Amino acid sequence: MNRELLALINREIETGAFGVLCTVTEESGSTPRSRGASMWVRRDGSISGTIGGGLIEFETIIKAKELIASGDSVLVWKKDLTEKDGMLCGGSATIYMEVIGREDELLIMGAGHVGKAVAEIGAFAGFSVTVWDEREEYANSRNIQCARTVACPIEDIYESGIALHERSYVVIVTRGHALDAEAVAITDKKPGAYYGMIGSRSKIAAVRKMLAARGVSQEHLDRIHQPIGLPIKAETPEEIAVSILAEIIAVRRGGDLEALRKASQ
Repeated sequence: MNRELLALINREIETGAFGVLCTVTEESGSTPRSRGASMWVRRDGSISGTIGGGLIEFETIIKAKELIASGDSVLVWKKDLTEKDGMLCGGSATIYMEVIGREDELLIMGAGHVGKAVAEIGAFAGFSVTVWDEREEYANSRNIQCARTVACPIEDIYESGIALHERSYVVIVTRGHALDAEAVAITDKKPGAYYGMIGSRSKIAAVRKMLAARGVSQEHLDRIHQPIGLPIKAETPEEIAVSILAEIIAVRRGGDLEALRKASQ
């Protein structure tokens, strides 16, 4: 791998980006590039560097995007460069693919008072923070300077560049229970270390019943921390944010949530 590519990857990681480093680790016969050739694939599929172009590079980019979406960190795959696949090289190459730069990420779905407070405290606690809202006037960097902000319809959230993974901590605090329900539904079967939804017990019970009827998996409904946060009698947005981050940190560090809840009551 050349120094220029390493320097580019380092610069992008320092800005909070992540991607997949794809490296040819084994070669047999005739191949477009030799062992050690590397390519950086970003979340949107754009690249820097090359592992030889053509079909092998095209398929590697697809697999890199699938790796990011899966939440896994490493993939090793072997490509035979045969005439059947439209390649006349006749050799084979093994590509080692590793997600680089993905860290504990706090995704806040909702950029209102609570969402903004959670973003600020989450950034202070060392999370890479992304805040989503369908309202552009709320989800913008002028209002929330400590986080990456995304404004789009909820059905377009994954096309916006947001990718959930095994180190994602998801906080659902949108402008209303109907949108909270959509946020729960759209994260069904997605990876994540933590999911939590704000609301009273009666609201949560109604949302769960509605989502179960829509076919949202029981496994997903059961993994959502609800009501969100430790029971510290929080009232203001800032106090609620503290209770939420306390619960998330407990999950992150393997704390005993039941003991913490009893101690907080």
